[in-house]
This record gives sequence, C-alpha cells and structure tokens, in this order.
Amino acid sequence: MSTHAPQASGAPQTARLVAQPATLDDAVAALVATPAAVPVAGGTDLMAGVNAGLLRPAALVSLGRLGELRGWEYQDGHALLGACLTHARMSRPDFAALIPALAAAARSAGPPQVRNAGTLGGNIITAAPSGDTLPVLAALEATLLVAGPEGQGRQIPVSSLLAGMDRLHPAELLAHVRVPLLHAPQTFLKATARSGPGRALASVALVLDPIRREVRCAVGGVAPMPLRPLDAERWVAALVDWDGEHGRALAPEALTAFGDYVGLACVPDPQPGEAPLPAAVLHVRRTVATLARRGLGRALR
Repeated sequence: MSTHAPQASGAPQTARLVAQPATLDDAVAALVATPAAVPVAGGTDLMAGVNAGLLRPAALVSLGRLGELRGWEYQDGHALLGACLTHARMSRPDFAALIPALAAAARSAGPPQVRNAGTLGGNIITAAPSGDTLPVLAALEATLLVAGPEGQGRQIPVSSLLAGMDRLHPAELLAHVRVPLLHAPQTFLKATARSGPGRALASVALVLDPIRREVRCAVGGVAPMPLRPLDAERWVAALVDWDGEHGRALAPEALTAFGDYVGLACVPDPQPGEAPLPAAVLHVRRTVATLARRGLGRALR
C-alpha cells in the first residue's frame, strides 16, 4: 500500500527506508516525523510507477510488520478488513464464503506474484481505473477507517475517496475497510484483452441486498472511478420478487434490458452534433452490458 508518492522530477534519487514500525501508532508517528515519506506494503503499484519513471519517493515507511492490518474481524454485522490484507489471502475459500465478490476480484488481480504482494489498501489508495477490488467495494458501499495524528476515528465512504471528494490528510493511513455482510448472492465479472489474469477493460460487480431490497451494481475500468448506474439499479430491483418461494430469477428479456441499461448509462450516446462513438467505445459498451447481464443472472439464480 502506498500513497502521496511524489511525481518524478529533477535528478534521480534513491528512496531511503526511514522506518519499519511494528504498530499502527508507530507508523503514523513515522509519517509525522518524515512528512515526505511514503507508506508502502506490497509495493506493486509503487514500484511499477518507480520503474516507469513516474514516481520518485524520497523516503519510505514499511508497513510489512503491521500484523494488525493483515487480517479481518467481525463487527456489528460488518467485516473489518485490514488494509494490508493481500489479494492472495482474500482469494482463499474462508474469505470467499464471507465476501464472495471481493474474493473473485482478488483472484483476478494478476499473476501469483502480484496477488501475493498486492494489498487491498494499495488497490484503494492507488485508485487505478482498472483496480479490481474497487467496483466491488463501491457496490458494497464500503467505508474506509483512517488512522492519523488525531487518532483512528475518521471514516470516509469509499466512493468519496475514489471520486476525489475526500482525501487522506498528511500523515494519515488507511487502516481498515468496513464492509457490510449481506449474506446474499454477489458476483464479480471482468473482461480483459487476453486470457488469464490481466488488466480489466471493463468489470462489473453485482450485489443483492434483500434487507433493503436493492440491487447494487458498480462498473470498473471504463472511467477514472467505478460507476454506479443508479437508475438501472432501481429499475431492476422493482422487478425482483424478493419474497419468491421459487427463487428470484428474471426472464432473459429483463436481464438483457438491464445489461443494455447499464451499458448505456456508463457509455452514453453522444449529444446531438457530436461525432458518433468509435467502434472501440461501442465495444466497451457491449462488454459492460454483457457483464452486467451475466452478473445479475448468476446472482439471481
């Protein structure tokens, strides 16, 4: 996990490791003592930026010893996930039973060496459009718990951070991610340019919330942040027989209409007088529609 890494400029320099804290409080203290330092856990995104010449951090604070951020616990109907939880750990069956869509996203995050090192917090803080866990967290309406010099009380809706409406303050660290345990079907589907784990061209997370009688959908890879097609969510939720004794499955026509609704919401038609959408953009829209249709169909089985 890393954040606030400075952009490359001027002469090359080698980042120095200024601290390897054993507790969260020590990590915050290290960031207070060295304001230019960048916290790092897995380092997959940070090192990619360094190797590409885009980032040049002056100093690093390693989070590798913070065992308190590498697991999860139950809290009032929620799962409290440590920010240093790796993709590989989230891929395991016990976690998949807890939050299946997040486990599916973690499994697709890249090759084994990336999944073994990359962390949930790093995925969130880097906030790359192709971040696999981000649409799942958006659909689950997760909350970020932040630790800083003023303590660990600050909470940020994940959508607010991803949209840039709220940011980490100096010396703050993302400590935990609070996710509601819905005990209902949820899916994550992803399309890539090649077979096997790779960067998402588009991804869709579908979450059913039978208590609130909601269908929540988030689309990743097509915009700087995950998109929530709220009108499509409300439309299809009204069609679901939430109390059905024989399941909640919808007719194929309804699933297709939902997929088209989501695709059009995320990749809208041009305004009058604008040029038609390029073929590549239309392909993305069709991909989103297909993922949304399939994801909802699997969730409603």
